[in-house]
Amino acid sequence: MSLRMITPHEAKRLMGRGAILVDVREADEHARERIPGARHVALSQLDDTDLVTHRGQTIIFHCRSGARTKSNSAQLAAKSGDGREALIIEGGLEAWRKSGLPTLMDRRQPIELQRQVQIGAGGLVVVGTLLGLAASPWLFAVPLFVGMGLLFAGLTGFCGMARLLQRAPWNQGA
Repeated sequence: MSLRMITPHEAKRLMGRGAILVDVREADEHARERIPGARHVALSQLDDTDLVTHRGQTIIFHCRSGARTKSNSAQLAAKSGDGREALIIEGGLEAWRKSGLPTLMDRRQPIELQRQVQIGAGGLVVVGTLLGLAASPWLFAVPLFVGMGLLFAGLTGFCGMARLLQRAPWNQGA
């Protein structure tokens, strides 16, 4: 079952009438920027959360770009409960912001862990490749190692770089 997409302005109007907005992004994403009044229920924690506490109220889901909510619409619909309209903000938080609607931004929070991993892995690949070209072919082992780590993370769901970055000093307050 797919949920109906709505515009950010339509979501804002429905929230004014009592609809519940649910942010399905991870906690680090929600801490950095969020829509005022949104209830945070990470998609990874959805099975452990009861969303049917407000029976009959419309529920609106959003993520960063709309891709997560759209690809998980069947799971979101199932968790919404019977007899309740469930919707998705098309374009997510990015569309909300581009529509001129307010968000709460806390720049003291670190950027999302997933982006930190992308920056770290990309940086290691670039530096390792440049050093391999300039200094020694043995340094091509750096991008090879990073690529193997990304492949392993994709296959198993365990990302060693993410685990290390979680322990970094700038992520301790998050």
